[in-house]
Amino acid sequence: MARLARLKFSMTLSILLVSCIFAVFLGVIMFILRLPIVWALVATLLFLLLQYLISPFIVKGSTHLRYLKPGENPWLEAMVKDLAQKGGVPLPRLAIVPEDTPNAFIFGRTSGDATLALHEGLLRRLNKDEVQAVVGHELGHIKHRDYLVMTMLSALPLLAFWISWGTFRAARWSNISSRNKKEGGLKSAFFIVAIISYIIYIVTLLCIMGLSRLREHFADAYSAYLTGQPKQLQSALAKITYGLSLSPKPTTGARTFYIGDPVRAKQECKDIIKRKDVYDLDRDGVLDERELQLAMEREAKSTWMTINSWFSTHPTTFRRIQLLQEIENEMSTGRYSSNRIYADI
Repeated sequence: MARLARLKFSMTLSILLVSCIFAVFLGVIMFILRLPIVWALVATLLFLLLQYLISPFIVKGSTHLRYLKPGENPWLEAMVKDLAQKGGVPLPRLAIVPEDTPNAFIFGRTSGDATLALHEGLLRRLNKDEVQAVVGHELGHIKHRDYLVMTMLSALPLLAFWISWGTFRAARWSNISSRNKKEGGLKSAFFIVAIISYIIYIVTLLCIMGLSRLREHFADAYSAYLTGQPKQLQSALAKITYGLSLSPKPTTGARTFYIGDPVRAKQECKDIIKRKDVYDLDRDGVLDERELQLAMEREAKSTWMTINSWFSTHPTTFRRIQLLQEIENEMSTGRYSSNRIYADI
């Protein structure tokens, strides 16, 4: 598991980088507005604490999930328990989201109180082996504790955005008269703060998105090891991507935590659908899983797709499938073991 150090290092580096950027940002803002920096530090700490405390309630409210009662789904409960014991992770609470889209996610404040939420659409569209592979992926997030890091880090770009929005509104709609030099200077300061805040929002968001994409690869590799069936996660990801691309509903606040990002899925499938005739190899009018996988492989090689992926919380589906194929090939040689779970990342 030596390569797991890369994820831990990336998490630590991201935390330090984002924190340093944000600290400098707060110092500059307070200097421009001529306010004590201690106010900004206290406000930021309070905002992070608030994010930590209320984020589970936000996720619950935005997804309308319900918790499973003991014995309600014996197969699912037994399967999750077996995988959790095998992986040595705390058993999460199980919840069902009344959504037809195929998706799943983990959230919570600590590993001990984590919730594993599965969409009804996931349970209907995927077979049991594929559902097991998805569960293995989500347990990987508990194993790596990355969803806790993402919960806290995601608060900083959000705070920068709100500062930008608030100061821009204050500058634009205030009744300050520019004829008064002092008051006009304050209005200009608000505009400068708004611009700087938005730049910090973009920079910190890109840093966090990069970490988010990396953690998905690690969770995929963990699922392959835990279930011993990387091929099942490959087919699950193809089904999830296609299913999400057809959803007319907007994404919710749990987007970062999903196994599949609805926005990413729509982007991936948009151009594929436009060139459906090229990718429909058997000319039956429908893109099956294999045809969709080959299409995603070709689209993923485009420069536009590569640049576009920088602004995504998830890697392209093909990149994820490609990693799983490499793991599957290694498993077939008999050399794959607990020491090489993350070797292909």
